[in-house]
Amino acid sequence: MKPLILIVDDEETQRIVLKKMLTREGYDVETASNGIDALAIFKEATADVIVTDIKMPDMSGLELFKEVKRLNPDVSVILMTAYGSIESAVQAMADGALYYLTKPIDPNQLKLLIKKALENKNLTIENGQSDRNIADKYGFGQIVGQSQKMQEVYSALRRVAESDVTLLLLGETGTGKELAAHAIHYNSSRKDYPFVKVSCASLPETLLESALFGHERGAYTGADTRQIGMFERANKGTIFLDEIGDINQNVQIKLLRFLQEKEFERVGGTQPIKVDVRVIAATNVDIEKAVEEMKIRRDLYYRINVVQIKMPPLRERKEDIPLLTEHFLEKHKNKANGKVKRVSPEVMSIFEAHDWPGNVRELENCIERAIVMGKDDVIQPYDLPNYLIPSHYQNSLTNTSDTNSLDNIERNLIIKALKKSGGSQVEAAKLLGISRRKLQYRMGKYRISAKDIKES
Repeated sequence: MKPLILIVDDEETQRIVLKKMLTREGYDVETASNGIDALAIFKEATADVIVTDIKMPDMSGLELFKEVKRLNPDVSVILMTAYGSIESAVQAMADGALYYLTKPIDPNQLKLLIKKALENKNLTIENGQSDRNIADKYGFGQIVGQSQKMQEVYSALRRVAESDVTLLLLGETGTGKELAAHAIHYNSSRKDYPFVKVSCASLPETLLESALFGHERGAYTGADTRQIGMFERANKGTIFLDEIGDINQNVQIKLLRFLQEKEFERVGGTQPIKVDVRVIAATNVDIEKAVEEMKIRRDLYYRINVVQIKMPPLRERKEDIPLLTEHFLEKHKNKANGKVKRVSPEVMSIFEAHDWPGNVRELENCIERAIVMGKDDVIQPYDLPNYLIPSHYQNSLTNTSDTNSLDNIERNLIIKALKKSGGSQVEAAKLLGISRRKLQYRMGKYRISAKDIKES
């Protein structure tokens, strides 16, 4: 079942353009010209993501946001706003809106935010949810892997969950930093209090300080009311500062003060505010290089780097790919139209040979797509995105009547790798991007002998 996106805007041209664009991206899209109509649509068919303008007649986007959140706290909302309404958007983010975009809308940015919103769906505290469901949803078991590197990560995450130290999560995009932060919070003594996520890169520098620490009325032009910041909303709980490498120097100073003294002042305020908040920070940049280049203050780095955990990229733990594949097949099996999906040996070979620059997130997206697009209960190479299919498979995929073609290609690849490595299985496995154990299994499967290697 495709995700449903609800576009709400009183400008007809905007609705038409966004609907065409998102339909091409594979989403189901509904549109409404005002908040009242949008609310009626939402009650009939709950949308996965609502993209709404703030200023509209009859019912504003903020009023719509509050009402849909009352009906379904899990719905993701992205706000579209002109510059004059940015303060309202920041306040709505503090109340649970995920992101906002300033007009004119950048299509690529909107597509990225919708993707993030779908990934973040249900990653908020849910009223009425049982402790058991929370443990299942945010437990360490959701971080899949049995490789040595992941065993080290599990051990570290469990230890820090029992403590209250400031934590720095490092790793490339898609390695599971946010999932790790959730697991730490919901397995800590703070689990009954808020978990507040802040995507530091999604807010303009001029508004990040206000979003984090709040502001007093009159702090700047347009600040008509006092705003409570994310740190106050996270009191007794955990704040997750994602993409911390993107914060500006002014915010770094205030964050440093909070980490040292557990207090801050709202923008435009003079009264110190004390809160009890655990800080988990994350970044996908080389943070030590950022410190050397003075993009991040050295004293702040020392404060947030009390404990550091690095989430390994998928290319460094390829032995986890079969387990992750099974996990995502099970997770998305309801999208298979009643067919129980599994991957063919050829697909697994492709998975194990790929470098996965998008890491676990890329693998999950690939499997989810294959489940939806596949025509039978076995995922084949032609069900994968085109970029993922190696060039040496392309010709064979044009002739699906030759059921042995893919096996022949894989057999020849193994022989070539063994020849290039001088018969060394260790080096050949590295060339193929698989483990030595898997290479030995395939050599047995295809009956590859020393004679085959010499003759090739």
